[in-house]
Amino acid sequence: MAKVKSVYICSSCGAKFLRWQGICPECGEAGTITETVESTAPNAGAKAASRALTGFAGSSGSGITNLSAVDLTSRPRLSSGFTEFDRVLGGGIVAGSVVLIGGNPGAGKSTLLLQTVGRLCQNHKVLYVTGEESLQQVALRAARLQIQSNTIRIAAETSIDAICDMASVEKPEVLIVDSIQVMHVSGIESAPGSVSQVREGAAALTQFAKRTGIAVFMVGHVTKDGTLAGPKILEHCVDCSVILEAGTDMRYRTLRCQKNRFGAVNEIGVFAMTDVGLKEVKNPSAIFLNRQESVAPGSLAMVTWEGTRPLLVELQALCDICLYSNPRRLTLGTDSNRLSMLLSVLHRHADFSLSDQDVFVNIVGGVKVEDTSADVPLALALLSSFNNRPIDKGTIAFGEIGLTGEIRPVPYGQERISEAVKQGFVRIVVPYDNAPRKKVQGVEIIPVKRVSDLLSINN
Repeated sequence: MAKVKSVYICSSCGAKFLRWQGICPECGEAGTITETVESTAPNAGAKAASRALTGFAGSSGSGITNLSAVDLTSRPRLSSGFTEFDRVLGGGIVAGSVVLIGGNPGAGKSTLLLQTVGRLCQNHKVLYVTGEESLQQVALRAARLQIQSNTIRIAAETSIDAICDMASVEKPEVLIVDSIQVMHVSGIESAPGSVSQVREGAAALTQFAKRTGIAVFMVGHVTKDGTLAGPKILEHCVDCSVILEAGTDMRYRTLRCQKNRFGAVNEIGVFAMTDVGLKEVKNPSAIFLNRQESVAPGSLAMVTWEGTRPLLVELQALCDICLYSNPRRLTLGTDSNRLSMLLSVLHRHADFSLSDQDVFVNIVGGVKVEDTSADVPLALALLSSFNNRPIDKGTIAFGEIGLTGEIRPVPYGQERISEAVKQGFVRIVVPYDNAPRKKVQGVEIIPVKRVSDLLSINN
């Protein structure tokens, strides 16, 4: 019989300890070590997947072969029915892949997957397993979303062993598990949602997917700070990890890729939440650039690069006299540390000081920008707000600012310019090395080399 013992596991890195510690020695995170009760039965999760592989051709994963002997015949990707979803996945659903979808409660994870099932099941076999809702609740949601449910195969189950057994009999092309935090593996004497259960359950489903060629989608919960709940190994073992984000405008959802073995990382897809579910936003730049006719000081459009496409968003900055001894630096949608760096560069290399000003920065629409090309637009917005001079509505900018005051080029400069021209901008501020060699008809290109060159743009 399996022995049961208490262990202490770090939820960040998955390291095990015999006693509780305040700080994990492996990853350095504080307050992440929790006690859990687990069984010493070896490889309980692997056994669950192995038992379910009976009857599958080629299910044996043992044996050594030459790499050149591996069959390279590519299997076509399955389309989810959503162009934006396929873009985030790298072009569609890969057979045998494991995709982890996280998001805050109410973001629309189950809605997106149920709509995907409704479109996939028209030409492919799909099995939807729910562990958090009853079959009646799922049927009610499908009716509200106006999904044709005649061919949708569904089951309510929380046992990984039973799910693998059902999938072995059903043999679907896509398996959806909602959610991994409520699933449990037999042989592990801990509660569902614990580190041990989540780790072994994900490992069993991953092994099952690799050996059978079934694409598996797992829904994951997130913590209060927006990261995926459970051990970090959960994100390591999956092929693709995406987060469904709900910004400040609750009408729209952003599906952002954080890890993808079959496509670009940081790819995003934009959806609009309606009374009949999620609808794709084909041109997200038009939404995020819904600006007023009269532009206020501190507002400027910029071109950022997300995954494989340019995205146009509006950046707003506000400078106000500081009423206290320490000026505030607040950012929404961008890195606050980078703002502090830019303020120091402006002071040192452009003789522009905001030491007595409170500075607030916001990316309109709840978009999170990690691209360094936001440096030049942010500097221009700060200058515009401080001088109380609005920037012309037809102006857009991009570029990276270095610590020595130089403006560095960014990747995909020509594609960014083309997207800006397509959206109707006639004045584009670009790094000198990103300026096109040929003149763009009807567009004024302003190349800049140093951060001091930005002072004369809006004068």
